[in-house]
Amino acid sequence: MKQAAAVLLEILRGAWITFRHFTVNMVFHTLRLFGIRTRRAGAVTIQYPEVKKPIPPRHRSLHRLVRRSGSDRPRCVACMLCATVCPSECITIEAVENPDPDVQKAPARFVIDLSRCCFCGFCVEACPEDALRMDTGRVDLAERDRGDLIYDLERLLQ
Repeated sequence: MKQAAAVLLEILRGAWITFRHFTVNMVFHTLRLFGIRTRRAGAVTIQYPEVKKPIPPRHRSLHRLVRRSGSDRPRCVACMLCATVCPSECITIEAVENPDPDVQKAPARFVIDLSRCCFCGFCVEACPEDALRMDTGRVDLAERDRGDLIYDLERLLQ
């Protein structure tokens, strides 16, 4: 009996919190409707798929590899600094000799497992060639399969 009363009490408490938020937001929106300025604005719901909030300029979104100027090859020289500094250990790089005589190595395989990534940005800061960036502006990471969160070299170059 005590447990049923505790459950009912928690349900009523949750309903009270919901009612209080609704009432406070309705009051602020009504005051604004009549032109009365308040310190606080009411909460605004954004209709997400249709309307998106602007992303701040320093936001770290999905990774991308930068291409060399005038080439399809990535700017990455496979120095392994990004994989070394990554706290999540989600970056895997395999190096190969580069046919370009100016560049010593190139990545044969560059993989980022976004299901393990903590989006700290350490990999971007560590890159001496400015080859890896997190400025795609994409924040939609939902996938149905975990394998779709593994970004390889081709996907990172898009």
